[in-house]
Amino acid sequence: MLRAPNLSKTLFGCDLGGKGKGMRLRPGEQISFERFRLLPAERLLLKEGSPVAIGSRALDLLIALTHRGGDVVSARELIAQVWPHAVVEEGNLRVQIAALRKSLGDGVDGGRYVMTVAGRGYAFVAPIQRSMHRVTSPFVPSSEQPATNLPPAPIFLVGRKEAIDILTLLLLSRRFVSIVGPGGIGKTTAAVVVAHTVLRDFGEDAVYFVDLGSISEPSLAVSTIASTLGCSVQGANAEANLCAFLIDKRMLIVLDSCEHLIETIAPLAERLFREAPSVYLLATSREALRVQNENVHLLSPLSSPIYETPSAAQALASPAVQLFMERAASSGYRSELSEADAPIVANICRRLDGIALAIELSASRVGTYGIRGTADLLHGGAELFLLGRRSVQPRHQTLHATLEWSFTLLSPDEQRVFRLLSVFVGQFTLEAASSVAGVSDSGPQTVINAVASLADKSLITASSIAGRPYFRLLDVTRSFASLKLRESGEEDAAAQRHACYFAALLDPATIEAATLGDRSPGINPLQVGNIRKALGTSFSGSGEPLIGVRLAARAAPLFFGLSLLDEIQKWCRLATRALDETNRGTLLELDLQGALAMSSMFTGGDNQEISCALERALEIAQAIGHTQHEIHLLLGRYIFLTRLGDIAGALAAVQQSAALVEARGRSNERAMTQWILGAAYHLAGDQPAAVRHCEIGFELRANMTLEPVNFFGYDYNARGLTALVKSLWLCGFPDRSLKLLRQGIDDATAFDHPVSYCVFLLFSTPVLIWSGALTKKQSSPRNVRSGRPPNIPSLPIMRSASGSKANSWSQAEILGPAWRSCAMLWRQWTPPDTT
Repeated sequence: MLRAPNLSKTLFGCDLGGKGKGMRLRPGEQISFERFRLLPAERLLLKEGSPVAIGSRALDLLIALTHRGGDVVSARELIAQVWPHAVVEEGNLRVQIAALRKSLGDGVDGGRYVMTVAGRGYAFVAPIQRSMHRVTSPFVPSSEQPATNLPPAPIFLVGRKEAIDILTLLLLSRRFVSIVGPGGIGKTTAAVVVAHTVLRDFGEDAVYFVDLGSISEPSLAVSTIASTLGCSVQGANAEANLCAFLIDKRMLIVLDSCEHLIETIAPLAERLFREAPSVYLLATSREALRVQNENVHLLSPLSSPIYETPSAAQALASPAVQLFMERAASSGYRSELSEADAPIVANICRRLDGIALAIELSASRVGTYGIRGTADLLHGGAELFLLGRRSVQPRHQTLHATLEWSFTLLSPDEQRVFRLLSVFVGQFTLEAASSVAGVSDSGPQTVINAVASLADKSLITASSIAGRPYFRLLDVTRSFASLKLRESGEEDAAAQRHACYFAALLDPATIEAATLGDRSPGINPLQVGNIRKALGTSFSGSGEPLIGVRLAARAAPLFFGLSLLDEIQKWCRLATRALDETNRGTLLELDLQGALAMSSMFTGGDNQEISCALERALEIAQAIGHTQHEIHLLLGRYIFLTRLGDIAGALAAVQQSAALVEARGRSNERAMTQWILGAAYHLAGDQPAAVRHCEIGFELRANMTLEPVNFFGYDYNARGLTALVKSLWLCGFPDRSLKLLRQGIDDATAFDHPVSYCVFLLFSTPVLIWSGALTKKQSSPRNVRSGRPPNIPSLPIMRSASGSKANSWSQAEILGPAWRSCAMLWRQWTPPDTT
């Protein structure tokens, strides 16, 4: 990295040369080489009389190198001249040298201009002629041309440096760039900053800002652009006259807010690019112009904190929180961001999806209401109607006005689909959208076309998950669409179709093919929010309870796999109360009672409720001859009785289950019941029988693939291994026991499921105590704080359906106190070498 010296003068009209050589740029001086003519003071490079597209830094390098024509100029000297007052990587210099060579056509048809001298620097090697010419700068406006009308650049800009750099490079190299994104994300601000960045390349009077949002008639678009540029266009052929006016001019035109005039602006921009070769175009729009030579840049939201509950420092590292706190300070809030308020601000920024306008409008109320009061306002949906600055365009004064602007530009079909899509929570598929919105005469194809169009217009976002397209409305946009849906009177009907779709998606065959706790095949965990909403709709006063009954039963495997045990209890209780006589005693009630029993068992539920649900489920399974459920429910009875201390009853339950498995069970169930038999015999005191059954289970496992999570919420491979580890120790085989304990650590970690991990720790800890491996030195507080030995892995961080690290672990922290105790012991233990 080279640091440019603290220069008091700039490149223009001053002495900047190295080794005592001065460089003063004089108006009228020109440098000629081959077919090029360089006018340093006017900052213009011509090739055979025509302007050459060249970046500002590359032009600075050319001026510096030609001034020292033939001499080697060091990298340090070049950086000092081109990047004064800045710390610059030498890689930046190499990039700009490459850009300069490209603009000159260095190496094409034998032409050589800039040579790299290894270890010394760069030299301009083409023959140079110097002369003077009469100053006629192409950038001096005529008497009809106004000075530039570019709005001032914002004083405070966060999170956009990379985007500004990319946009600047695109604009200077490609000439035609469109900044695309949803309303309020900061497209105009980005365009203004880019325009200010390239002012040196064009001159103060050759950059023009055209606010197309201020006009509503497409017929006025051309005349508005022309008048802004100082061109008088008359007659029917105004577009051709504008092109003729611009054909020999080098300038930048910023076309702001093109979306409502896109049918007029798109072909005009394409024609200007083609017929005015020195005109640069920078457009902002909520959808791409989709014309030849356009380069689209999708402006992304400001990033929010990645941690669920960040510290103040972690929160302030994100651009969204930086913008929020800056605007809060402007509103009169004088406090620093506290540790207690950091998660609240982070949550606000996430809820607003990093939309700059939404963050600014919300933060503007912090001076009056404080951070917590503002959060309460937003929970009530006030973000749509918070007023912003009076000086901005009406469409930017509230989020509602911004979204209303986009909504009015939609076709009737697009407006209808947009409203109906607000019933979805988070991600949804095209099939889901068609099911909810495809009820008009036009059919599902209209919905598919509308979804594609809404994505093009930045009103919904699209992503690919496992190769399948998913769509989502940003939270603020969804709030606006929900308001429109409520006003249309379609809300209840749309919610009902939404619930029916997800009830059908969770097909009964899926449940029969999977044990409770397996994530239902084909069901993405991202759909949990939609399933939860469909359940709420069904059990509300306006919903259909029987749809909720089916949903609750069919969603239980997915909820078990995600450790959402409290939710299983909630929905299963509502569903069992809503069962009609037709569905009592059926597989539907069997699923509900079994799920209720198992989920309650692991969350410290009422023993009487668990017992009743478990026995009712067993009664139904036996009555309808459903062997698979009976096998699993008998294992559930084993767990329940073990918790009550009825070891004999628990052993009898697992023996009954094993008998059914031998008669009609599947191979993976044979392994599972052998492990449970081993655990039951261990508790009953028969350690040789425990070892025998556990080893049979592992022999069976060697020939099959087992799912890591099953009906009871955790993996029985881990449970069988703990039983084997303890029983081997008690049978007098400590070395083998400790070796298997090591293996269990790896297996429990690989299962990637926090409950299974905690189960293994909980049941294996006695072996650590029995082995006497804990010494006084190892158990000292200092040693504990220093961390566990390298071969003991950390608890795997689990992710929920939403991708959050924190949520799923809090849901799975069922064995929290046990985990903390076990983790302390694990940190203290160094397993002996049993190789």
